[in-house]
Amino acid sequence: MPSLVSVILPTNNLIIHTAFAISLTLIFSFLKIPALFLHGLHTYIHPDDVNPNSNSSSSGIRAAIRRPGEINSEQPKPRKKSKEKFEFDENRAQIFRLKLNEGHLQSRIYFKEFYSAFNFTLIAFLSLLLHGFLRVDEDSGVVKNGTIIPLLLGLVGVCRLFFLIFRAVFEKSASKKLEWQLSFVFGVLGFVLGITVVFEVFPKWVLDFRFESLDGLGKFFLAVLMGCIVGYLYIPALRNARAFWLGTDQIRCNLSIISCGWFSRMLLYANYIMAIFTSLLWISPFAEFLVNKNLDGKNGGKRGMELVGYIGTSKLSFDSLRHYCLLITGLLQFLAVRPNVQMFLNEAVLCWYQRLHASKVPELDYSRAKVFLHNHYLCLVVVQFFVPAMVVLLLFGLLQFDDNFLKGTPLTQNFLNLSALAKEVALFMAWWIIFVWAVLSSAILALYRHGILYVS
Repeated sequence: MPSLVSVILPTNNLIIHTAFAISLTLIFSFLKIPALFLHGLHTYIHPDDVNPNSNSSSSGIRAAIRRPGEINSEQPKPRKKSKEKFEFDENRAQIFRLKLNEGHLQSRIYFKEFYSAFNFTLIAFLSLLLHGFLRVDEDSGVVKNGTIIPLLLGLVGVCRLFFLIFRAVFEKSASKKLEWQLSFVFGVLGFVLGITVVFEVFPKWVLDFRFESLDGLGKFFLAVLMGCIVGYLYIPALRNARAFWLGTDQIRCNLSIISCGWFSRMLLYANYIMAIFTSLLWISPFAEFLVNKNLDGKNGGKRGMELVGYIGTSKLSFDSLRHYCLLITGLLQFLAVRPNVQMFLNEAVLCWYQRLHASKVPELDYSRAKVFLHNHYLCLVVVQFFVPAMVVLLLFGLLQFDDNFLKGTPLTQNFLNLSALAKEVALFMAWWIIFVWAVLSSAILALYRHGILYVS
């Protein structure tokens, strides 16, 4: 007969998780954290000329966000060459800057989706962190010990984020047709690479992952998921590389309105470097340099002949290091959302500046359209930057469960293998997202560096 403590403890965990999730839901509904997260970002608008036919340049200007070409109904007449001195109208070349608030954000598409996804995933992540601080009775099952609540919140949050980024990436009017085609091509290549990895066509000594517990259907599904992740992340990685290129002032424009401050710049550098470092931790040749096999009681000789396996930390400490690097990378990606979104908005300013100084008679219709579109798709781009970071954080939270957390659960007789397999797949997917993000961003930055791509 179970003791009183063993009966009360799981029930308390279930009550604590339920009360914690409900309390966070009520608190977030009042605080409006997603709107505060984007509050204060600077957006830019072109002024509207209320009376475009008037010769005076003082009283016909007003600031408004509108679709370009709504006011001018007359077709522009072809210019005639004249020897008269050209007078430049500065009012028609102005651009205004304003701070975003909740009223501005509510008019953007995908703001409601971002708002709800932000609150839900943050509640799920905090519930997963809370689970790590509670004492869990593993023999009582996932329902009685309260594990079911953070587990469901985490899984539903991951699925919800995948569905959201699928909608955001394939929004027809938000990206170029070439970008969709490249997303599909990279998705197919990611699927082919996934097939070679999960079916162990790829050499086993390259990656520190093993998929022996998965059957053929499970491996095929995992390869499909890997290909989908590559396809979904191409356009966000393209925008991330462009934001890094502008935020760190790689174009050397020396315009403070375009590049970001020192703190945001350090955050962009740290985010990029940490993503590359974390992605290398599961590459076996690199990982072997950081694991000291002597601490595990192996390989006692030949210390002076080679360094691999004789420097670094123990295998157990190295596994903990890798998990913490996943957490730090996810947090840095989350913190870098604001600088990345600000650089997305500043990209329209760069376009305006380039068009303004391109010729003696600047053509600002393109820059006006660029400014409008960057304002219109602001929250859609926020979703593309936000989703990869939160998926990594949720998968890290799922890794905090014990290896036999499904013990005592019906329909899972082989709970130990199933629990370990679920954690291994979650770990691999978190690493795969960071690896794809780092590789795509590095490749795009290399194209910018060699002048093949450019920001305009």
